[in-house]
Amino acid sequence: MAYKKNFRKKRPKDTAQGLSVTVFNNNIEGALKVLKRKVKNSGMMLDLKKKTFYRKPSEVKREKINLAKLRNKYNMEKEKENKKNF
Repeated sequence: MAYKKNFRKKRPKDTAQGLSVTVFNNNIEGALKVLKRKVKNSGMMLDLKKKTFYRKPSEVKREKINLAKLRNKYNMEKEKENKKNF
């Protein structure tokens, strides 16, 4: 009995640009699940949601500064708690 080398069928390479999913064995539900996961992990929907309307550069800058202040505040509180524990 001869041993077959590479007996499994290899999946075709994905040459499409962007997000794409190949459907195997007419399993559309599985392909849809994979596509939803890819879209969620890519952050495409969040990016589209942010670009639905124009935001002034000053608004974007102000939001970045406020987020940095908030991060700094939480880090300072965390350091205070660590100092109290030791």
